[in-house]
Amino acid sequence: MRLTRLSVTAVLLVSVGIFASSGSFAADVRNPGPLTGLRIDPDFDGSGFVLRGRDARQQLIVSGLHEGDLFTDQTRSVTYASQPEGIVSIDANGLVTPVADGQATVTATTADGKAAEIPVTVENFTTQVPINFKNQIIPVFTKLGCNSGGCHGKASGQNGFKLSLLGFYPEDDYEFLTKEARGRRIFPPAPSKSLLLLKATGASPHGGGKRMEVESYEYRMLTRWIEQGMPYGSEEDPVVAGIRCVPEKRIMSQENTQQISVLARYSDGTVEDVTRMALYEPNNTDLAESTETGLVHTLDLAGEVAVMARYQGQVATFRATVPLGAPVTDLPPVRNFVDEAVFNKLKVLGIPPSHVCDDATFLRRVSIDITGTLPTDEEVQAFLADTDPEKRDKLIDRLLDSPEYADYFANKWNMVLRNKKRNNEDLAGTYAFYQWIWDSLYENKPYDEFVGDILTASGDPESNPAVIWYREVAETNEQVEDVAQLFLGVRIQCARCHHHPFEKWSQNDYYGFAAFFSRVGKKNLAAGETSPARDRRVFHNEGVAQAQNPRSGAQLKPTALGVEPYEVPAERDPRVYLADWMSSPENPFFAKSLVNRYWKHFFDRGIVEPEDDMRETNPPTNPELLEGLAQHFIESDFDLKQLIRTICRSSAYQLSSLPNDYNLKDKQNFSRYYPKRLSAEVLYDAFHQVTATSQNYSGLPPGTSAMQLRDVSVAPYFLKVFGQPAADTACECERSMEANLAQSLHLLNSSEVQGKIANGNGRAALLAKDTERSHEEKLKELYHWVYSRDPDTEEIAIAMAHIEKHAENPQLAYEDILWALINTKEFLFNH
Repeated sequence: MRLTRLSVTAVLLVSVGIFASSGSFAADVRNPGPLTGLRIDPDFDGSGFVLRGRDARQQLIVSGLHEGDLFTDQTRSVTYASQPEGIVSIDANGLVTPVADGQATVTATTADGKAAEIPVTVENFTTQVPINFKNQIIPVFTKLGCNSGGCHGKASGQNGFKLSLLGFYPEDDYEFLTKEARGRRIFPPAPSKSLLLLKATGASPHGGGKRMEVESYEYRMLTRWIEQGMPYGSEEDPVVAGIRCVPEKRIMSQENTQQISVLARYSDGTVEDVTRMALYEPNNTDLAESTETGLVHTLDLAGEVAVMARYQGQVATFRATVPLGAPVTDLPPVRNFVDEAVFNKLKVLGIPPSHVCDDATFLRRVSIDITGTLPTDEEVQAFLADTDPEKRDKLIDRLLDSPEYADYFANKWNMVLRNKKRNNEDLAGTYAFYQWIWDSLYENKPYDEFVGDILTASGDPESNPAVIWYREVAETNEQVEDVAQLFLGVRIQCARCHHHPFEKWSQNDYYGFAAFFSRVGKKNLAAGETSPARDRRVFHNEGVAQAQNPRSGAQLKPTALGVEPYEVPAERDPRVYLADWMSSPENPFFAKSLVNRYWKHFFDRGIVEPEDDMRETNPPTNPELLEGLAQHFIESDFDLKQLIRTICRSSAYQLSSLPNDYNLKDKQNFSRYYPKRLSAEVLYDAFHQVTATSQNYSGLPPGTSAMQLRDVSVAPYFLKVFGQPAADTACECERSMEANLAQSLHLLNSSEVQGKIANGNGRAALLAKDTERSHEEKLKELYHWVYSRDPDTEEIAIAMAHIEKHAENPQLAYEDILWALINTKEFLFNH
């Protein structure tokens, strides 16, 4: 590459200040003031708590009360005592363990004398209660990581020993431990000599290393279980019905700690502390960390973080709000409920938003986000000169009414609906399904109808192109998993083989959902009809709709997630019941999943992230916003264009991408617009637009854009290197938006880029040949095409100097300038 272009790029990159970093401000604004009192939890109805048996434990939570209903964690800073002595023992971390049967009062006292107390009762300390394998031994394996997917819990086990993943099938684990290999892992005459304990304590070689200490709680529990003869337990024994975190939420300052307690509720109504046996995982490790004992430590960022606690297939969350504490004043205008939800959250967090962006930035941003295209020079001039105060709203409406809107979003849906040809015989069906998607979006078909038409599609591709979805998503498990992930935001794949580790979904939920697709029939078209081999007729095969749980053998009726099974007559298509449930206003997933997916499209981050992993243990960063958008979407009769209009008209969407002194580190609360890379198709079309060149695609008419490609198999190398997905999955994560060296080298040095910049009929040549306008006017036009804004004085001066340097060959100068602008982040990103 010519050195002149490299040097010009370096200079122009410096002149583009849109991505310059600014300083950040971090201060602890949550000064709680003096303590006004103490509180000890968990306290059940003022009666304290009960420790049942010698193995019971209870993690106390001591909260300091301050003015303004603010609480701080004092668990590790108070002094503990109990009266009378000899009933319980309390360590410095607030963990209470029994010593003898009886009743006592535990007191927590601060250094300045403030105190709180809680009664405790110890029962059955001396009674030898049989250990329950499922309730007490399986959690040990889970806590130590023995039954994780990376150890003995993987499908093939580890070194000849296999456990069920996370202990979801305790009956199998019991067989593996006590009977497999002639019971060699357990030695009842001398429990401490059992191979199970020798390996876990490091006394015998163990590929997993040392997992516990001798005389630890886990060691004592396993030893006593072996001493008792390895009891499994009876069907009458209580089972865990649910867990909860105490406290469930807190406002915390940065770089602070909060101890949480996890309480398990059993089917007989009893409650047990399982804090030290639960597993913890924050949903945002940039905001908080958690220890294995449930101590949450916030980091230096502001926002909200949820810490998932998992125990015995049950999950619960502790939610921490971490405010920055800066004053939030002089807010942008509130234009709709979106702004109310976003700005209310920013007030709570103390994160001032950036100012509203200028007209040029908004024009380019919204044009890319709605249509995937750059504004033309004429559109830039007209918009910047327009004085109508409603011009932004009118622009949004104009873009939504354009064919380019349908092009852009048809490309989006075409990918996640996995529409692509496998061979040339599939081409007609692939094109027909794409056109059906395009027409649906252009005509603004209600989203519930759009989804319902796909799910219930019957007939042949010629009469009903939506049946093509069943061509690519051919197997029942693919239909179940794609529908759940794409239309409900639920990743249910795990439940196909075992209970979902982060959710409540079981194998029965999975196969009950699969029953909706159990009567989907396929057959070849009638003799004499011409249609591709894979484009078969889809029909409802009359009969009883049911699916078998492969583990239990149970025949399950069609069951939507979280509701009772449907009684579907043999002559009715069960998919119709599924489609009706989808569009029901009471459906807790459907509307939220779509609005969250579209919010991410415009903001580069979902309210729930990832956008298709919506679960209790991955809560939204702004519940009010998600609920408001979903309700508005339902009330609009699932109007997609109205949803986009609502989002884009908000001040939240129109905020500048330039951070202020407070929101630079904010990544989840939408206090500014987050710059995002142009997708492969958008970038390729933008490159051709600014260079005034075109690209031909096999089998498609001249003038077809990359955004209009029906099938990814005809895509050129440029699109692949910039992350175009292969349409193999229903996950938008398949599209790569990450930068890599191959992309940079392609833009800098590829013959394709160089050839089109230097094209004799391209933009650079046209500007060079134009002798009627000044160079300043032509540069202004070029900046309109590339950046949708006027160049500033410094940029004009740099470019003019380069043109003068090549006065004998102005086309070369314009090629250099165009090449330099294309290689800047301002062009490659939407800001």
